[in-house]
Amino acid sequence: MAILSTPLQYIKSVPPVTRFFTAATLASSTLYLWIRWTTGPTPVAYLTLVPGTSLFFPWTFATSALVEISIIELIISLLVIPASLAYFERLWGTVETLKFIIVCVTGPNIIGCAFNWIEFAVTRNAELFLYGMEYHGQMALFISLLVSFTQVIPEHQVQILGFIKARVKRFPMAYLTFSTIMTLLGFQSPYILIQFGWFVSWVYLRFYKRNVGDSLGGVVSYGDRSETFALTSWFPPFLHTPLSLLGNTVYKLATRLHLLPTSVPHDIESGGYSQVPGGARAEAERRRALALKALDQRLANSSSGSPTQSGISQAQSSRPSPAAPAPAQNERKPSPVEMDVADTPGSDDGRR
Repeated sequence: MAILSTPLQYIKSVPPVTRFFTAATLASSTLYLWIRWTTGPTPVAYLTLVPGTSLFFPWTFATSALVEISIIELIISLLVIPASLAYFERLWGTVETLKFIIVCVTGPNIIGCAFNWIEFAVTRNAELFLYGMEYHGQMALFISLLVSFTQVIPEHQVQILGFIKARVKRFPMAYLTFSTIMTLLGFQSPYILIQFGWFVSWVYLRFYKRNVGDSLGGVVSYGDRSETFALTSWFPPFLHTPLSLLGNTVYKLATRLHLLPTSVPHDIESGGYSQVPGGARAEAERRRALALKALDQRLANSSSGSPTQSGISQAQSSRPSPAAPAPAQNERKPSPVEMDVADTPGSDDGRR
């Protein structure tokens, strides 16, 4: 019984949404693999998302993420996704984690299906773009979790295979680059969902995610409007100007149409709420990142100082410091014995 109690206790310790999502992934993928093994390599339109039949099976916009079509993909998903979901479910809560999964799975699937219909309208190739592509798996959710880790712990360093070291904020763009290469090579399905998943998750975390747990006074805030999580932070500096113009235009239009929830832009030090989800730990990580960035800039500026300034500083340091004024000779400090006698009550009576 002791041997069996350990796995059961571990399963009970897993948060409910993570537990259900993992079990549904295992069951759906097993069912799909069994159907493919018995019927042959044909798309299962009621389990995975096929653009040409998606209107007849609308639930596949959400449930297709539960299906992995190979054993290797299933093993990778079971190793990575449940641990990440459990982390954020303890951080955000059950409801917010469930909403995050639904948005970051359904949104990329809808965009990908619409993109296929646009390709069909241009090329009139229904066999390829409507019935030849099968969207499935948790690639969109995986990139969404990477974006979430970048928001919460961007400067955390991860070591892979014992010798590869990288900060968390580098992983989303590396995965996005891999998606772009695979898409250009002709593997649009399902790798293009990584790109859509990155964009949908950033928009949701930036503007729509509800932050309540660590708000002071019960104030409800939405999203993360900090500069370190802006759209330009994902791209190199030469793209910041056009992206800023485009982003500001879209933001003003969305605000005018009331498409974005209102958020009170206070800071913790001014008595407001923290816009960074996760409370003190996430806020400390964000402040640590900013402090490290400021320290790097200061060290870079000090190392590239001009010779003139260094010479002036050396000349100033070589000047003798003004001597401290010597104590007056007439002044005499009282001895410890005199101080003790002066502090005793008997001394006052003798003077009287």
